[in-house]
Amino acid sequence: MASTLDRLIASTAEVDPPLAAVDLPTLRANARDLVRRAGGTPVRVASKSVRCRAVLEVALGRSLTADNGFRGIMTYSLREAMWLARSGAQDILMGYPTADRGVLAELASDPVLLDRITLMVDSDEHLDVITAAAGTESVPARLCIDVDASLRLGPVHMGVRRSPLRLPSQVADLATRADKRGFTVVGVMFYEAQIAGLPDSSLPVRWMKRASAKELATRRSAVVDAVQTAVGTLSIVNSGGTGSLEVSSADPVVTEVTAGSGLYVPTLFDRYRSFRPHPALYFALPAVRRPAPAIATLLGGGYIASGPAGSARVPRPVWPSGLTLLRNEGAGEVQTPVTGRAARSLAVGDRVWFRHAKAGELCERFTELHLVESDGSRTVVPTYRGEGQCFG
Repeated sequence: MASTLDRLIASTAEVDPPLAAVDLPTLRANARDLVRRAGGTPVRVASKSVRCRAVLEVALGRSLTADNGFRGIMTYSLREAMWLARSGAQDILMGYPTADRGVLAELASDPVLLDRITLMVDSDEHLDVITAAAGTESVPARLCIDVDASLRLGPVHMGVRRSPLRLPSQVADLATRADKRGFTVVGVMFYEAQIAGLPDSSLPVRWMKRASAKELATRRSAVVDAVQTAVGTLSIVNSGGTGSLEVSSADPVVTEVTAGSGLYVPTLFDRYRSFRPHPALYFALPAVRRPAPAIATLLGGGYIASGPAGSARVPRPVWPSGLTLLRNEGAGEVQTPVTGRAARSLAVGDRVWFRHAKAGELCERFTELHLVESDGSRTVVPTYRGEGQCFG
């Protein structure tokens, strides 16, 4: 049986690169593995890690509503959420707060969209922005409260800087104020980036992740109890990411986990102990010049992942094997030189295949993806960018 990359190479042989291609058998297997790892807890798909409606449909079905172990979408932009809701998505959780006043006003005036989209907040300022945009003191919007899930060890902060809310009393107080203002608080979210987004690279990292999981499980339960005492039963207790599904889903108070990167599996997920990576998304660049016998220069390729700058954030050449980037140039905006033994045999017009570092960000560089089936047949679908959508 042909390997993932062999199948992509053969299926796209007549397509001029640059191009990006997804192996559908691998993508579907990755989707099943996310469900397996979640152990019965529904998985919400993080759209920021996908950025292609056709791929969202692989996991959620054409209606973007699933009962196969997945549950709805977590979006990263309210404009995106509105677009997807109008495309038929029924259950959308915003992963981040919004200050987009024009779109908030549009949302507030549409009862159907208000029922489909849950806004994320972590402060009274967010409540003020929503009501001011709507031009009314009371907006019947569904709200989820983002809670800081980082690990604190004295002055040391491990995790991302998100919500200012950490203590059960802080979260319950905001929920109470929101409820009194006419909002409907339906959930709380905890994103433990220091567990989900950090590879198992050393014993100290693994110790930190265990300690963080233990601390968070205790605090999360207390937060949920406090909020439910204040405003009633919550339908959403969201947690996790591709790298922490087992840990998050093991907590009985968690009603759903979020994952998206695990569908494509970029290079940042190569060193996790919790699952074996099976990359599904690759991109190819053409060789356009030969500046030296052991160097071939490729067109484009500067698809650098967000986050702290470093070698882990650059794309990695994977075929032909043995190629590396030049230390002094790296992956460039309009050209990417590669060197190594295989570079000597690359001719102008040949292609080099890469893996990218961070899931859906690659789709901001391509207007289409080539979806390849097990028999080698190929379908071309638009990315968000290809549909004329750019949500930041």
